[in-house]
Amino acid sequence: MSIADLKKTSEHKMHRSLEVLKVDLAKVRTGRAHTGLLDHVQVEYYGSLVPVNTVANVTLIDARTIGVQVWEKAMAGKVERAIRDADLGLNPASQGELIRVPMPALTEERRRDLIKVVKGEGETAKIAVRNLRRDANATLKDLLKNKECSEDDERRAQDEIQKLTDKYIAEVDKLLAQKEAELMAV
Repeated sequence: MSIADLKKTSEHKMHRSLEVLKVDLAKVRTGRAHTGLLDHVQVEYYGSLVPVNTVANVTLIDARTIGVQVWEKAMAGKVERAIRDADLGLNPASQGELIRVPMPALTEERRRDLIKVVKGEGETAKIAVRNLRRDANATLKDLLKNKECSEDDERRAQDEIQKLTDKYIAEVDKLLAQKEAELMAV
């Protein structure tokens, strides 16, 4: 493996860690409704578990209500039960084929708990980025030991890997600050 390949691979993996964090943060519920909240809810459909959006149309009715329009009338009860059992703190209400999912207002205490969850997710992402840096540096040491690169090249590459690490940790901090501001907005 060349140093250029190592840098490219490390950057790609760090970027993936950032994308995973974005997905995890999207799962954390704020006071506003958004359709992505139900993306991970699984419904039993003819013997297999599928995401809600494969058996229903998920839309926003207003700022605090998600509408779930099932395509098969028989699925309404299953979808409603799946949303209720998804441990998101949501209480859906059926109106024929339309299921209304109102967003309960967040209490101050609940906001603080969610911020702790967000910070935990951020720390996990930072640890992932640092582990990638450690792995890249170990690979560089192996390249140096096997005389596949010079000491100068190894040192330069370590500096570049550190800059990548700093960049992605700053991105993680930025995402966390945005999510915290979103959670604290009443």
